[in-house]
Amino acid sequence: MKAARVLPGAEGGRLDVQDIAVPQPGAGEVLVRVRASGLNFGELKYMREHRTGNAMTAGVEFAGEVVSVGDQVDSWRAGDRVMGHGRGCHAQYVVAAPLALMAVPDDVSWVDAAAFPNVFITAHDALSNGELKAGETVFVNGASGGVGMAAIMAARALGAGLVIASSRSAAKLERLAAFGADVGIDASRQAQVEAIMAATDGRGVDVVIDTVGGSVFEDNVRSLAVKGRLVNLARLGGGQFGQLDLNLLWLNRLKLVGATFRTRTEQERLACIQACACDLLPHFRAGGLRLPIDRVFPLDAIADAYAYIASSQHMGKIVLTSD
Repeated sequence: MKAARVLPGAEGGRLDVQDIAVPQPGAGEVLVRVRASGLNFGELKYMREHRTGNAMTAGVEFAGEVVSVGDQVDSWRAGDRVMGHGRGCHAQYVVAAPLALMAVPDDVSWVDAAAFPNVFITAHDALSNGELKAGETVFVNGASGGVGMAAIMAARALGAGLVIASSRSAAKLERLAAFGADVGIDASRQAQVEAIMAATDGRGVDVVIDTVGGSVFEDNVRSLAVKGRLVNLARLGGGQFGQLDLNLLWLNRLKLVGATFRTRTEQERLACIQACACDLLPHFRAGGLRLPIDRVFPLDAIADAYAYIASSQHMGKIVLTSD
């Protein structure tokens, strides 16, 4: 089968589409014929950091048909349409745990299905860590990225009240309203704290979903309401350090949370997938929670797809097809 392999190098990893053996499912595993796989910015970062070790197949999400199942699997059978979260997904076949899979409705394309798992699982996990309750106010920064857009849509599906979003692109910010953002903040010319306080009558927001990092850390803390929760997912804006006014943390009884899959156990990862499926799949099946597809590339052109995602020109998902 064809697979997009990341080869280690002293200056960082490089991509090469190679022919490798089709994996075989062991006990408690499912073999899926991948029809499409979503691309994520984190994969680009991981490739650049892959300087030592063995070659690995890239990709963390996919959609396709079940080919076969191993012993002790009775939840899936050959021919089932599925999408899932895992490893080595930029390939024509992938092996996955049964609990890492979600059913794909017949009327959903492979491309749309492949765009769902990683960003919505991540966004759902962030909102869960943020202890979002119905009617509460959410702020998502870096909101025009895939996870940011998914966080807006998931927050709306989970009953959030006011949803505020920021982006440094005025054009992208305008488009976010169609995906559930009530208030947009142009981070290139507006002051975040002042804009959020104006939108919330001086109260602040209950939950901040942060993908930008240290450069906005102080503003994020100052944007929170009493008993507010800040969840950091990424540091795409550069800077891993930020100052914290402990008086604000203390007086407003704030919670600061980091969320990542890198330090989760396999059981924790599968629990996150299942929690997302429980809360968000009904909305997906009803025709909601569809990210816009910015561009589709064939698997053989994955280097071009990585170059495109690195340019930050896209809005929505970039997807690979592997037919």
